[in-house]
Amino acid sequence: MHVTIGVLAHVDAGKTTFSEQLLFHTNSIQARGRVDHQDTFLDSHELERQRGITIFAEQGRMTLGDDTYTLIDTPGHVDFSPEMERAIRVMDYAIIIVSAVEGIQGHTETVWQLLRQYHVPTFFFINKIDREGADVEAVMAALQKDCSADVLFVDEPLRSDYVSNDIMEWLAERDEHLLDAFLNETLDSSSCLTHLSRMIKQEKAFLCFTGSALKDSGIKEFLTQLPLLTETQFNNNAPFQGEVFKIRHDGHQRLTFIKSLQGTLHVRDELSFGDVTEKVTEIRLYNGNRYETSQKIEAGEIFAVKGISLANIGDIIGSSNNSQPFELVPTLQAKVHYEGTQHIKDVLKTFRILEAEEPSLRVLWHEKFQEIHVHIMGVIQLEVLIEVLHERFSLDISFSEPQILYMETITTTVTGYGHFEPLKHYAEVHLLMEPNTRGTGNTFVNACHADDLSVGHQRLIEKHLFERDHHGLLTGFPVTDIRFTLLTGRAHNKHTEGGDFREATFRALRQGLEQAENILLEPYYRFKLKAPSDFIGRMMTDIQQAAGTFDAPIITEYDAIVTGRAPVSTFMSYSTTFAAYTNGKGVLSLQFDGYDTCHNTEEIIAQISYDKNADPDYTSSSIFCAKGKGYSVPWHEAQAAMHCID
Repeated sequence: MHVTIGVLAHVDAGKTTFSEQLLFHTNSIQARGRVDHQDTFLDSHELERQRGITIFAEQGRMTLGDDTYTLIDTPGHVDFSPEMERAIRVMDYAIIIVSAVEGIQGHTETVWQLLRQYHVPTFFFINKIDREGADVEAVMAALQKDCSADVLFVDEPLRSDYVSNDIMEWLAERDEHLLDAFLNETLDSSSCLTHLSRMIKQEKAFLCFTGSALKDSGIKEFLTQLPLLTETQFNNNAPFQGEVFKIRHDGHQRLTFIKSLQGTLHVRDELSFGDVTEKVTEIRLYNGNRYETSQKIEAGEIFAVKGISLANIGDIIGSSNNSQPFELVPTLQAKVHYEGTQHIKDVLKTFRILEAEEPSLRVLWHEKFQEIHVHIMGVIQLEVLIEVLHERFSLDISFSEPQILYMETITTTVTGYGHFEPLKHYAEVHLLMEPNTRGTGNTFVNACHADDLSVGHQRLIEKHLFERDHHGLLTGFPVTDIRFTLLTGRAHNKHTEGGDFREATFRALRQGLEQAENILLEPYYRFKLKAPSDFIGRMMTDIQQAAGTFDAPIITEYDAIVTGRAPVSTFMSYSTTFAAYTNGKGVLSLQFDGYDTCHNTEEIIAQISYDKNADPDYTSSSIFCAKGKGYSVPWHEAQAAMHCID
């Protein structure tokens, strides 16, 4: 049996130390490293050892009985949470480490919500129980209150022939058949373990263990119970499918990391994704930064291949299904500053390599200004990027102050018209543009008849709508939440060429924006503030001053909990202020909650100073031809000049 199990936690909960112990006790490594000694096995990158944090999700392999476990140690810092999310998508089970001293932190709740989003069965391990201030009962109560009432404390180690009476009683409360057996004193351990394992798999039970990773307490006991509670079923006989979840580079050679979902794979096999087929030239099974080659992998395994150069993270190889979008997205953007001798286009190629490894970077190239911009989660990520570029590529770069990533949308329904007809070219596009539900993104509907426009040209228009971000009129940031409906269009049998419909589509979109009522959107957080009840007034005042909104507070004898929404721009640095006035006793949880109307639109528009008429990538005018010469028609006259009739 192959099982992929991930270890997740907030910063400094002891996640990496816990992983080291698991690998050591399964003889995967010969010595246990320590974060403070900068010699941990999975945090092998020099940057990780210098900073004492996990930056890259790395995997180790360990054997328990006849089963092979792939252990993934994930980043705990919020700036590297997209790396964590990609790892979550290939996990069969997860272990959340919670400090017995600090308890549940904001990032713990983010991790928990992501695991529920992807339906990953989850265990808890309360760590650092040997430390002064440790309070296991308080942490357990918080887990049952803030995560799930089905968090079950394992009071005594489970064995194949022994389950404690407390756990039997807990199970009996949730199942009538087990209750009858429990009351008749005929409930056996085997039945309990079978039922418990099924409940874990169904996310109806979340077992909680305790110990101290640093002192090697509770680790061996946890390991002996793991095979009793984890089970996977993969089909080796089905056609191969796998999900790409990580890309790295070994020198100049690209390594594509895949989780096998079904089937087997051999060296020299061909893998298909989209319209591309490539051949596997090498298979590697990694344990930290060490690896062994293999001629074959089975379903359920995590492995890396050479020879696959075009697959992207998130691609499902061997399936026609499109990759699912990620939940965690950057809300900041920074401009690259480079004053070296390399041409800026060569620097851009380097950033494209990093973008393949970290797709959330979203590297943007501005041709007019010869500038590179990147999307980021936070300033720590920028610091790491600077070091990575210097060490791997000998590039010395810096970044501008990060700026909020805004978006734009429309609130009225319009029809956009685009015509492109310079000499020996011809294309016309009519697009109905309607507001979409917030957070839906841009969507496409085809209402064009094949008598008006060939199916090939219709598909080309759809492709051009989604091949890039389209600039809004207010700030030049991307437009979103628009429902595009292709009404009609026209081509010429002789003169229509490859890029003509691209031009006509872009002009139709822009012409529609000129007619519509446009609004600016900004990213929002969904927050949860928990602090001693004395601070309730301060919390509500701060939220209001940050242009946020909040639900009715929950006030107990000791604590106050406030939940709500606030703009990222006003709340992104609030954690420092919150920690200061609560003397570190408060817990702040922030989760990206999509885009909504900007709270200070006029200020942002003035600050960005975008000139819609000077954007080199877009124009709202159309090009027509008369007497062998093309001429421009401004957007407000375009509809009357169109050749098609809606």
